[in-house]
Amino acid sequence: MSSESLVKPDLKVKIGQRRRRMPPEANIFLVLIGIALVYELLGWIFVGQSFLLNQQRLTIMILQVSVIGIIAVGVTQVIITGGIDLSSGSVVGLTAMLSASFAQSSTWPRALYPSLTDLPFFIPIGVGILAGLLAGYINGQLIAKTKIPPFIATLGMMVTARGISKWYTKGQPVSGLTEQFTFVGTSIWPVVVFLLVATIFHVALRYTRYGKFTYAIGANVQAARVSGIDVERHLVKVYAIAGMLAGLAGVVTAARAQTAQAGMGVMYELDAIAAAVIGGTSLAGGAGRITGTVIGTIILGVMTSGFTFLRVDAYYQEIVKGMIIVAAVVTDVYRQKKRAQR
Repeated sequence: MSSESLVKPDLKVKIGQRRRRMPPEANIFLVLIGIALVYELLGWIFVGQSFLLNQQRLTIMILQVSVIGIIAVGVTQVIITGGIDLSSGSVVGLTAMLSASFAQSSTWPRALYPSLTDLPFFIPIGVGILAGLLAGYINGQLIAKTKIPPFIATLGMMVTARGISKWYTKGQPVSGLTEQFTFVGTSIWPVVVFLLVATIFHVALRYTRYGKFTYAIGANVQAARVSGIDVERHLVKVYAIAGMLAGLAGVVTAARAQTAQAGMGVMYELDAIAAAVIGGTSLAGGAGRITGTVIGTIILGVMTSGFTFLRVDAYYQEIVKGMIIVAAVVTDVYRQKKRAQR
């Protein structure tokens, strides 16, 4: 038997294994389908209705998770670098208040800025996005320049942003918003914004130098620095983008509610982190995809909608959500160990 005949079968096995290897998102998508089918079955047993065939319920579910999804896209990039962002929920509350204050109608008797009413819709939207960008930029500067751990830096921003949003109007809500501004939060526009943001940063992470630098820093920061990457500058960029997306989420939140309150966005940062981790983003850094985060966001939406559909108490919903987050992290740790062994 020739050496060629011995080599070819091994090559065929390896090629077959590569062809059969599914992308990481495939397993997450199967989990999503499984959860949805479980709710469908329980719905017929306990409620006598279909969970999946109710178009109105599914529409509400997708609209509810769109804001979390926008935040999660930015948080995913932060986690890939090996960091964390705890400030995004508070930034949502702050930017919702800021954008709404510049979107008030002249017919509203208690306008915050009476001389700045009936402004074109792009001005309050720009104010909200720029405020979020500034918050993220400050996070990045603190982490990159002072070497403060991301947990502490973003925790400080979380408290500060929430305090500023309460101080801004002394705790009073901002209402009387123009129809031009609130249009962003009507119909399926929040979903459109979410999918557009996800598509842009999916392409950026997979096919641009920005994405390569982001993964390189998360995989091995010292190797990235030796290879010529300006780690500090790139980290500032990543955190600024995460803040900008949180600002955009704040704008959408205010437009959907047609009002803004300082308490908006509470716990959104944890939901965004959960969506990223459930979607396969490693808390150790260096691994994760936007497509996985999108699926993880939908999983959270399906869970919340399913619990409400089955009339499960909100307290139990939080308990189960926490257990799923822990399970996702444990799975990630196990996956990292297997990868290290290989």
